[in-house]
Amino acid sequence: MQFTDAVTVAGTRRTEDGYLIAEARSVRTGIQLYAGIEVGKPELSVVRVYRPADQVFADSSLQSFTHAPVTMDHPVEAVTADNWKQFAVGEVSTAAKKDGEWVHLPLILKDAAAIQAVETGKRELSAGYTCELVFGDGVTPTGEAFNATQTNIKINHLAIVDRARAGSKARIGDGAIAWGAAPVTNDQQPEKEKIMTLKTVTVDGIPVEVTDQGATVISTLQSRLADANTKFADAEKAHQTAIAAKDADLAKKDAEIDALKAKVLDEKALDEKVQARADLITVAKSIAKDVKTEGLTDAAIRKAVVSAKLGDAAIAGKADAYINARFDILAEDANKNPDPFARAVADGVTTPATITDACKAYEAMLQRDRNAWQGNQKESA
Repeated sequence: MQFTDAVTVAGTRRTEDGYLIAEARSVRTGIQLYAGIEVGKPELSVVRVYRPADQVFADSSLQSFTHAPVTMDHPVEAVTADNWKQFAVGEVSTAAKKDGEWVHLPLILKDAAAIQAVETGKRELSAGYTCELVFGDGVTPTGEAFNATQTNIKINHLAIVDRARAGSKARIGDGAIAWGAAPVTNDQQPEKEKIMTLKTVTVDGIPVEVTDQGATVISTLQSRLADANTKFADAEKAHQTAIAAKDADLAKKDAEIDALKAKVLDEKALDEKVQARADLITVAKSIAKDVKTEGLTDAAIRKAVVSAKLGDAAIAGKADAYINARFDILAEDANKNPDPFARAVADGVTTPATITDACKAYEAMLQRDRNAWQGNQKESA
């Protein structure tokens, strides 16, 4: 979890290059007050956080101060190699060490604007650091109640601020601090030092009073939420566009399938129509074999057949329905009484008895003529 905690800078002096050398106290032991929203407990108005000495003065914690960047106010993100040039105005110059309940450390400021701000009164420091926050009520060795404990403290940066959480005892070079003297506890500080400066922030239409750090956290979260909502809206729009494109492709495929189906149906209907035409012509020829059908419509063929069989007078002025009915009757009659020659061929050809007898007599005559010469020889002899 990320925290900020303020201290003061003292013992300042300028180098020949114009840099500002200073000393400061930072990250003291004891109890610090945080708004619940700052530590992930929005249901609590204030959380009392205990920073034990064995954590503050642990070697890993003190070493994290070495060369830590100094910034003007807290940046909205951790200082890293990627953004150091953007945020840093100086650094912790050498190793930090224990100073009573405080951590004592030397600073060097190299940015002219930052140096001028310090020399004109902006002298309080606020440490930006990470730690593991373990929630659980307890009591310090001095009898102070707390709600959570900080462990594994690692410094990220020191920020020069207008007012520090640790109080005006954490200041830069105002000469009012006897650094070897006993540290001042919270109980000894004026009441105004215990009061946190609050800002009113509106969250979902509800005004909420929080510290400067809380306001920064909320603003950052709101910005990230707005960005997330924008990205979600863009993704949803892209998704809907993709769906619309897919629907268009499917509609095109369906149209192609429907066209193919229609083509198949048209070809089938054409085949049926051709067959029906052939059947009509066959029936027409069976009724009136000499009737002309070429170039005539189906109705004209029926009318020509009826006229050929019954005469023009039979159909003069008659409607198509009447002519169609007469055609159907003629078709039925033709089916009942087929062509005599066709029937004879179908039943097989037979030779009448009279024809057979004549053939026999003719054969006998020929035989007599063939044998007549034999009789003439006998008479010569």
